[in-house]
Amino acid sequence: MANLDLQKKENIDNVEMSKRSSSSSSRWNDLNPEILALILVRISIEERVGLVSLVCKNWLACVSGPYCWSEINIQNWCRKRQRSVEDFDSVAHNLMNRSRGLFRLISAFKLGNRGFISVANWGKNLKVLKIPMSEVTDKMVETHARSLVNLSVLDISHCLDITSKGIGEFGNNCKGLTELRRNLRSVMLNEIDNSEAIVIANTMPGLKKLDICFGTFDECGLQAILTHCKALSHLNIQGCWNVKLEGDVLDKCLKLDFFSQNLFYVRWIVELLEII
Repeated sequence: MANLDLQKKENIDNVEMSKRSSSSSSRWNDLNPEILALILVRISIEERVGLVSLVCKNWLACVSGPYCWSEINIQNWCRKRQRSVEDFDSVAHNLMNRSRGLFRLISAFKLGNRGFISVANWGKNLKVLKIPMSEVTDKMVETHARSLVNLSVLDISHCLDITSKGIGEFGNNCKGLTELRRNLRSVMLNEIDNSEAIVIANTMPGLKKLDICFGTFDECGLQAILTHCKALSHLNIQGCWNVKLEGDVLDKCLKLDFFSQNLFYVRWIVELLEII
């Protein structure tokens, strides 16, 4: 009799566990895709594309749809892999396709012209574009920059095929730009060339933050930026060895909320001014 009662109890417990499991599964299945996406975006891209899609049909539908891809950040993934530009373009294109044009951020490494075309075709809502060391050319920027009218943050550091012409195209078409990163390779001796600085000054007056390390401009180019970019509060020109910080240029730089050049030199100037 005791064994029969024990068996009944175990059966009841198993039924209850099954109900709870079923109820829990049902809650996950009934979860709004947008809410589920807020959870899944915290998972790495590799797991999101691979393992997550194998959990259940609802999770597969979620990672295959736009909600998980409002921000497409594959920069670290690209840096860890020795693959061709074409491979990186293909991955970026597929993820943008999943987003269905709803993505607001693209961060990729060594993007090529094909990848940039995909960005432009889908990028009407794009706010942040970070493509350091990309192989995008001036011609591609000239052809497609007009599609990126909502862009506010741009990183084209070490993009050697983009010159002052391409920068001007970004400035003329992306009127809402507030942040620009245009860092170049570390070179101690440079021929003076103010073309990029002048273009930035003339086409991006709304900039608030500018990182332009190892640029080839001198104090004339810097003066143009400081004069025309009146909203500027953050300026990083480390490694710009052609710039001589003197007089009005130095005064304007020191009034910014953040300014970085050759830090030891700037600190020495500030201390000297305080002594005087």
